[in-house]
Amino acid sequence: MSTYAIGDLHGCYAEFMALLEALHFNPTNDTLWLVGDVINRGSGSLECLREAEALGSAVRCVLGNHDFHLLVVARGGGKQKRHDTLDGILAAPDRERLLDWLQCQPLAVKQDRTLMTHAGLLPQWSVDQAIAYSREVEQALASEQSGHFLTKLFGNQPDRWREELEGMDRLRFIVNAMARMRFIDGQGRLEFDAKEGLESAPEGFAPWFQYAREDNPRLLFGHWAALEGRTPGTQVRAEALDTGCVWGGALTALNLDTHERISVPSQQREKR
Repeated sequence: MSTYAIGDLHGCYAEFMALLEALHFNPTNDTLWLVGDVINRGSGSLECLREAEALGSAVRCVLGNHDFHLLVVARGGGKQKRHDTLDGILAAPDRERLLDWLQCQPLAVKQDRTLMTHAGLLPQWSVDQAIAYSREVEQALASEQSGHFLTKLFGNQPDRWREELEGMDRLRFIVNAMARMRFIDGQGRLEFDAKEGLESAPEGFAPWFQYAREDNPRLLFGHWAALEGRTPGTQVRAEALDTGCVWGGALTALNLDTHERISVPSQQREKR
Protein backbone atom coordinates (compact mmCIF):
# COMPACT_ATOMS: atom_id res chain seq x y z
CA MET A 1 0.00 0.00 0.00
CA SER A 2 1.64 3.21 -1.21
CA THR A 3 0.67 6.84 -1.54
CA TYR A 4 2.08 8.86 -4.43
CA ALA A 5 1.85 12.60 -4.97
CA ILE A 6 2.01 13.57 -8.65
CA GLY A 7 2.86 16.97 -10.08
CA ASP A 8 0.77 19.03 -12.50
CA LEU A 9 -0.64 16.83 -15.28
CA HIS A 10 -1.76 19.70 -17.53
CA GLY A 11 -3.44 17.27 -19.89
CA CYS A 12 -0.35 15.09 -20.40
CA TYR A 13 -2.32 11.86 -20.59
CA ALA A 14 0.27 9.57 -22.19
CA GLU A 15 2.82 10.54 -19.54
CA PHE A 16 0.21 10.06 -16.78
CA MET A 17 -0.42 6.50 -17.96
CA ALA A 18 3.31 5.83 -18.31
CA LEU A 19 3.94 7.07 -14.78
CA LEU A 20 1.16 4.93 -13.30
CA GLU A 21 2.72 1.94 -15.06
CA ALA A 22 6.17 2.81 -13.72
CA LEU A 23 4.70 3.01 -10.22
CA HIS A 24 2.88 -0.32 -10.64
CA PHE A 25 -0.07 1.64 -9.34
CA ASN A 26 -2.91 -0.49 -7.99
CA PRO A 27 -6.05 1.54 -7.22
CA THR A 28 -7.30 -1.19 -4.91
CA ASN A 29 -4.41 -0.67 -2.51
CA ASP A 30 -2.57 2.51 -3.51
CA THR A 31 -3.55 6.16 -3.38
CA LEU A 32 -2.78 9.07 -5.70
CA TRP A 33 -2.50 12.65 -4.54
CA LEU A 34 -2.91 14.99 -7.52
CA VAL A 35 -1.50 18.45 -6.88
CA GLY A 36 -3.94 20.23 -9.20
CA ASP A 37 -3.90 21.57 -12.75
CA VAL A 38 -5.06 18.19 -14.00
CA ILE A 39 -6.09 19.85 -17.26
CA ASN A 40 -5.17 22.49 -19.85
CA ARG A 41 -2.20 23.13 -22.13
CA GLY A 42 -1.62 19.45 -23.00
CA SER A 43 -3.62 17.62 -25.66
CA GLY A 44 -5.12 15.02 -23.29
CA SER A 45 -7.07 17.26 -20.93
CA LEU A 46 -10.33 15.33 -21.31
CA GLU A 47 -8.60 11.97 -20.87
CA CYS A 48 -6.72 13.12 -17.74
CA LEU A 49 -9.91 14.41 -16.16
CA ARG A 50 -11.78 11.22 -16.99
CA GLU A 51 -9.01 9.05 -15.56
CA ALA A 52 -8.82 11.07 -12.33
CA GLU A 53 -12.58 10.91 -11.88
CA ALA A 54 -12.75 7.20 -12.73
CA LEU A 55 -10.16 6.29 -10.09
CA GLY A 56 -12.70 7.27 -7.44
CA SER A 57 -11.58 6.92 -3.84
CA ALA A 58 -8.03 6.03 -4.94
CA VAL A 59 -7.51 9.71 -5.79
CA ARG A 60 -7.23 12.79 -3.61
CA CYS A 61 -7.04 15.91 -5.73
CA VAL A 62 -6.76 19.64 -5.01
CA LEU A 63 -7.84 22.45 -7.31
CA GLY A 64 -5.24 24.40 -9.26
CA ASN A 65 -5.60 27.70 -11.07
CA HIS A 66 -6.21 25.98 -14.43
CA ASP A 67 -8.90 23.80 -12.88
CA PHE A 68 -10.62 26.92 -11.60
CA HIS A 69 -10.25 28.45 -15.06
CA LEU A 70 -12.16 25.53 -16.57
CA LEU A 71 -14.96 25.93 -14.02
CA VAL A 72 -15.13 29.67 -14.69
CA VAL A 73 -15.33 29.08 -18.46
CA ALA A 74 -17.90 26.28 -18.14
CA ARG A 75 -20.09 27.73 -15.41
CA GLY A 76 -19.07 31.30 -14.68
CA GLY A 77 -19.25 32.90 -18.09
CA GLY A 78 -15.49 33.18 -18.56
CA LYS A 79 -13.75 33.01 -21.92
CA GLN A 80 -11.08 30.61 -23.07
CA LYS A 81 -7.53 31.84 -23.63
CA ARG A 82 -5.42 31.40 -26.73
CA HIS A 83 -3.51 28.29 -25.64
CA ASP A 84 -6.32 26.53 -23.74
CA THR A 85 -7.07 22.89 -24.53
CA LEU A 86 -10.52 22.75 -22.94
CA ASP A 87 -12.73 22.22 -26.01
CA GLY A 88 -12.75 18.44 -25.62
CA ILE A 89 -14.04 18.68 -22.06
CA LEU A 90 -16.62 21.35 -22.86
CA ALA A 91 -18.01 19.29 -25.76
CA ALA A 92 -17.85 15.89 -24.04
CA PRO A 93 -21.10 13.96 -23.46
CA ASP A 94 -20.01 13.36 -19.87
CA ARG A 95 -18.91 16.97 -19.27
CA GLU A 96 -21.40 17.64 -16.48
CA ARG A 97 -20.32 14.61 -14.48
CA LEU A 98 -16.68 15.57 -14.91
CA LEU A 99 -17.29 19.20 -14.02
CA ASP A 100 -19.32 18.15 -10.97
CA TRP A 101 -16.44 15.98 -9.81
CA LEU A 102 -13.92 18.76 -10.32
CA GLN A 103 -16.09 21.30 -8.54
CA CYS A 104 -16.23 19.04 -5.48
CA GLN A 105 -12.46 18.95 -5.02
CA PRO A 106 -10.86 20.94 -2.18
CA LEU A 107 -8.03 23.47 -2.15
CA ALA A 108 -6.09 21.57 0.52
CA VAL A 109 -5.64 17.94 1.56
CA LYS A 110 -4.11 16.95 4.89
CA GLN A 111 -2.85 13.67 6.27
CA ASP A 112 -1.03 13.68 9.60
CA ARG A 113 1.57 16.48 9.25
CA THR A 114 1.52 16.54 5.44
CA LEU A 115 -0.45 19.18 3.56
CA MET A 116 -0.96 19.34 -0.19
CA THR A 117 -2.09 22.50 -1.98
CA HIS A 118 -1.55 23.56 -5.57
CA ALA A 119 0.61 26.63 -4.93
CA GLY A 120 1.77 26.46 -1.31
CA LEU A 121 0.92 27.57 2.21
CA LEU A 122 0.98 31.18 3.35
CA PRO A 123 3.47 31.46 6.25
CA GLN A 124 0.86 33.27 8.34
CA TRP A 125 -1.50 30.28 8.15
CA SER A 126 -1.32 27.03 10.08
CA VAL A 127 -2.18 23.73 8.43
CA ASP A 128 -5.49 23.60 10.30
CA GLN A 129 -6.34 27.12 9.18
CA ALA A 130 -5.62 26.17 5.57
CA ILE A 131 -8.02 23.24 5.83
CA ALA A 132 -10.69 25.47 7.40
CA TYR A 133 -10.29 28.12 4.70
CA SER A 134 -10.39 25.43 2.02
CA ARG A 135 -13.75 24.32 3.40
CA GLU A 136 -15.11 27.86 3.05
CA VAL A 137 -14.35 27.71 -0.68
CA GLU A 138 -15.75 24.18 -0.93
CA GLN A 139 -19.01 25.44 0.57
CA ALA A 140 -19.15 28.29 -1.95
CA LEU A 141 -18.58 25.87 -4.84
CA ALA A 142 -21.32 23.57 -3.53
CA SER A 143 -23.87 26.32 -2.92
CA GLU A 144 -26.73 27.44 -5.15
CA GLN A 145 -24.73 30.66 -5.68
CA SER A 146 -21.71 28.83 -7.10
CA GLY A 147 -22.22 30.34 -10.55
CA HIS A 148 -22.11 33.85 -9.10
CA PHE A 149 -19.03 32.91 -7.08
CA LEU A 150 -17.25 31.75 -10.23
CA THR A 151 -18.11 34.96 -12.13
CA LYS A 152 -16.46 37.01 -9.36
CA LEU A 153 -13.55 34.71 -8.55
CA PHE A 154 -10.69 36.02 -10.67
CA GLY A 155 -8.80 39.11 -9.58
CA ASN A 156 -5.66 40.15 -7.70
CA GLN A 157 -7.25 42.03 -4.83
CA PRO A 158 -7.13 41.89 -1.91
CA ASP A 159 -3.44 40.92 -1.96
CA ARG A 160 -2.93 40.63 1.80
CA TRP A 161 -4.72 38.43 4.34
CA ARG A 162 -6.83 39.82 7.13
CA GLU A 163 -9.02 37.55 9.24
CA GLU A 164 -11.81 40.11 9.05
CA LEU A 165 -12.08 39.81 5.25
CA GLU A 166 -15.60 38.86 4.20
CA GLY A 167 -17.54 37.71 1.17
CA MET A 168 -15.84 37.49 -2.21
CA ASP A 169 -12.76 39.36 -0.99
CA ARG A 170 -12.13 36.64 1.56
CA LEU A 171 -12.85 33.74 -0.79
CA ARG A 172 -10.79 35.24 -3.63
CA PHE A 173 -7.76 35.68 -1.39
CA ILE A 174 -8.03 32.10 -0.11
CA VAL A 175 -8.12 30.76 -3.67
CA ASN A 176 -5.26 33.00 -4.77
CA ALA A 177 -3.07 32.01 -1.82
CA MET A 178 -3.52 28.27 -2.31
CA ALA A 179 -3.83 28.10 -6.11
CA ARG A 180 -1.79 31.03 -7.54
CA MET A 181 0.86 32.11 -5.00
CA ARG A 182 4.57 32.24 -5.85
CA PHE A 183 6.26 35.33 -4.44
CA ILE A 184 5.22 37.15 -1.26
CA ASP A 185 6.68 39.88 0.92
CA GLY A 186 7.39 39.74 4.65
CA GLN A 187 3.78 40.60 5.49
CA GLY A 188 2.39 37.89 3.24
CA ARG A 189 1.37 40.21 0.38
CA LEU A 190 0.88 38.28 -2.85
CA GLU A 191 2.62 39.24 -6.10
CA PHE A 192 1.23 37.86 -9.35
CA ASP A 193 3.32 39.32 -12.18
CA ALA A 194 6.53 37.31 -11.69
CA LYS A 195 6.08 33.72 -12.88
CA GLU A 196 9.55 32.48 -13.81
CA GLY A 197 12.40 31.24 -11.60
CA LEU A 198 13.72 32.67 -8.36
CA GLU A 199 15.74 35.28 -10.22
CA SER A 200 12.48 36.93 -11.30
CA ALA A 201 11.54 37.90 -7.72
CA PRO A 202 10.51 41.58 -7.54
CA GLU A 203 12.32 43.76 -5.03
CA GLY A 204 11.07 43.08 -1.50
CA PHE A 205 9.56 39.71 -2.43
CA ALA A 206 10.76 36.12 -2.08
CA PRO A 207 9.29 32.65 -2.69
CA TRP A 208 6.74 31.75 -0.05
CA PHE A 209 8.85 28.74 1.04
CA GLN A 210 11.81 30.95 1.96
CA TYR A 211 9.92 32.40 4.93
CA ALA A 212 10.27 30.60 8.26
CA ARG A 213 7.31 29.08 10.06
CA GLU A 214 6.65 28.35 13.72
CA ASP A 215 5.45 24.85 12.89
CA ASN A 216 7.13 22.30 10.63
CA PRO A 217 4.60 20.56 8.36
CA ARG A 218 5.51 18.73 5.20
CA LEU A 219 4.19 20.85 2.32
CA LEU A 220 3.54 19.43 -1.13
CA PHE A 221 2.88 21.80 -4.02
CA GLY A 222 3.04 22.13 -7.79
CA HIS A 223 2.18 25.19 -9.90
CA TRP A 224 5.73 26.47 -10.37
CA ALA A 225 7.33 24.59 -13.26
CA ALA A 226 10.28 26.99 -13.43
CA LEU A 227 11.54 25.57 -10.11
CA GLU A 228 12.12 22.22 -11.87
CA GLY A 229 11.21 20.37 -8.68
CA ARG A 230 13.66 22.26 -6.46
CA THR A 231 13.16 24.67 -3.55
CA PRO A 232 16.47 26.54 -3.06
CA GLY A 233 16.81 28.40 0.22
CA THR A 234 13.73 26.80 1.69
CA GLN A 235 13.00 27.50 5.34
CA VAL A 236 10.30 24.82 5.53
CA ARG A 237 9.78 21.21 4.48
CA ALA A 238 8.46 22.14 1.04
CA GLU A 239 8.54 19.69 -1.87
CA ALA A 240 7.97 21.02 -5.40
CA LEU A 241 6.33 18.47 -7.69
CA ASP A 242 5.74 20.35 -10.95
CA THR A 243 8.67 19.35 -13.16
CA GLY A 244 7.24 20.90 -16.30
CA CYS A 245 5.93 17.90 -18.21
CA VAL A 246 3.78 20.01 -20.52
CA TRP A 247 6.82 22.21 -21.29
CA GLY A 248 9.04 19.29 -22.28
CA GLY A 249 10.33 18.37 -18.82
CA ALA A 250 9.07 15.33 -16.92
CA LEU A 251 6.08 14.10 -14.94
CA THR A 252 7.09 13.29 -11.38
CA ALA A 253 5.62 11.24 -8.55
CA LEU A 254 6.77 11.32 -4.94
CA ASN A 255 6.31 8.25 -2.75
CA LEU A 256 5.14 9.83 0.49
CA ASP A 257 6.39 6.91 2.56
CA THR A 258 9.84 6.28 1.10
CA HIS A 259 10.50 9.85 -0.20
CA GLU A 260 11.56 8.33 -3.55
CA ARG A 261 10.88 10.37 -6.69
CA ILE A 262 9.91 8.57 -9.88
CA SER A 263 9.72 10.46 -13.18
CA VAL A 264 8.85 9.75 -16.80
CA PRO A 265 10.01 12.02 -19.62
CA SER A 266 7.67 14.37 -21.40
CA GLN A 267 6.27 13.35 -24.76
CA GLN A 268 5.20 16.94 -25.45
CA ARG A 269 6.85 19.21 -27.92
CA GLU A 270 9.04 21.82 -26.25
CA LYS A 271 6.82 24.85 -25.67
CA ARG A 272 9.18 27.30 -24.00
